[in-house]
Amino acid sequence: MSFYQQVKRVTTHVLHEMKLRGEKIAMLTAYDYSFARIIDQAKIDAILVGDSASNVMAGFETTLPITLDNMIYHAASVVRAVKRALVIVDMPFGTYQGNSKEALSSAIRIMKETGAHSVKMEGGRQILESVERILSAGIPVMGHLGLTPQSIHKFGTYVVRAKEKDEAEKLVEDAHLLEEAGCFGLVLEKIPAELGGKVAGELKIPVIGIGAGPDVDGQVLVLHDMLGITQEFSPRFLRRYHNLNEEIDGAVKAYIQDVRTSDFPNENEKY
Repeated sequence: MSFYQQVKRVTTHVLHEMKLRGEKIAMLTAYDYSFARIIDQAKIDAILVGDSASNVMAGFETTLPITLDNMIYHAASVVRAVKRALVIVDMPFGTYQGNSKEALSSAIRIMKETGAHSVKMEGGRQILESVERILSAGIPVMGHLGLTPQSIHKFGTYVVRAKEKDEAEKLVEDAHLLEEAGCFGLVLEKIPAELGGKVAGELKIPVIGIGAGPDVDGQVLVLHDMLGITQEFSPRFLRRYHNLNEEIDGAVKAYIQDVRTSDFPNENEKY
């Protein structure tokens, strides 16, 4: 039996141990109790309560509009379902950039009001003061480099990041800075696979990829994307494991038909 299968409760230490043992880390997003319960029972290693809730749950075009109160609501719902996985909560846009005191206050609210185990923040050197202040309070922090969706208006596009030498070198430098500051892990999004492998090879902390190639320490996908609930988003890195959109559509149409024809409820479904 592999190490991760024996673990009753995943912690940041367990993720470090998995990296040391060469066992890949599986992470998915979740935003509500019901889905979190299902994927936790399936023994997912880590659950990210992502600010992608802004897109898949609230219908916004970007992750920027979601608020701290929104994230706390989603994270608390997830935590109530989870018995095994490590729960990581995205700090939303505007709650940590440029003001380390506000960053600490936001992180403390997340931890106290949700029961989550850690927070995630986008950026490198420019947010280092906030990262260090949060870490000083004993709150575990996961970093996020590469494509950082909260900076979409700066980039102007969701294309692959760090293809050029200068940006790649800065990403490697930022990754080391985050590790040295004390982050327990790092997400790399939409960067060249070779660069993803280089960063994972140089860092002692686990590196989780989303469009960062196979040579990182684990992978994360948005649950609604990999289950095929959402259909509008089809980047190269996304593998759809199901087509729930089609299945749900069929189920709803069958229900409508049964109601219209008085087939539902039948003799066995009434009191």
